[in-house]
Amino acid sequence: MYLLHNGQLLAQTDFALPLPNRGLAFGDGFFETLIFNDNRLRLAADHVSRMQQAAAALYLTLPAALATPEALAATLGALAAANALPAARLRLQLWRGGGGRYAPPTAAAEWLATAEAFAPDDAPVQQADFALETHSIYSPLSFCKGPQAWLYVRAAHERQQRGLDEIILCDAAGHVAEAGAAAIFWLKKGVLFTPALASGCVAGVRRAQVLRAAKAADVACCEGLFSKEDLLAADTVFTANVAAVRTVQRVENVNFLSVDSVLLVRFGLASGKP
Repeated sequence: MYLLHNGQLLAQTDFALPLPNRGLAFGDGFFETLIFNDNRLRLAADHVSRMQQAAAALYLTLPAALATPEALAATLGALAAANALPAARLRLQLWRGGGGRYAPPTAAAEWLATAEAFAPDDAPVQQADFALETHSIYSPLSFCKGPQAWLYVRAAHERQQRGLDEIILCDAAGHVAEAGAAAIFWLKKGVLFTPALASGCVAGVRRAQVLRAAKAADVACCEGLFSKEDLLAADTVFTANVAAVRTVQRVENVNFLSVDSVLLVRFGLASGKP
């Protein structure tokens, strides 16, 4: 398998992370998870938009090879091709260059891209529940992926320990925020609901796409701060991330209807869609 380090194609077995590394030392950076399939990078413009916002929040400059949808698609498409992966799950990690301590020594970002085979898992979530040990935390960086990754590690650990198929994070005030690795949506009387970014949820690229598609299909959308009871009163619940959309069948002891396949088509979320 091959990877890209600052634009250089290397065999994974030949790669060593140079030190000092501010991503390792301080978490001074962020990451993106992307899907390359059908000879294109899914939601490239949305990924670049979030990367630009994350870079601005961290006082970083995006490298030219990643700074536009066209450049990003070409760069990561070449990595998928080098690994002979017609369908690839890609991870793009960016961190500030140089050493030093807390004070940023430069705005230049270094980066690493890796690839693995992608197989979507859109099987229904049979049992979900609300997290008991970890809550979401709103911050100037909570919209992007990486700076608060420890939250999702803790949540995933709890999910495993409790034997759940999915876990739902709330903020400290009890407002629903997101699933363990996906945005969460629910439908009630034809209205689509999803937590606002003020809940501390990630500004997921698939979240943005679902909202765009729903509005284009004239489905009323409501972003806000919602209680657990609001979610439990829903007709249908589903999660969505860059990899898949999954119907949630049960939260706590409440059962939900399946998401209608016709509605998924209206949202542009049917199998094979971005």
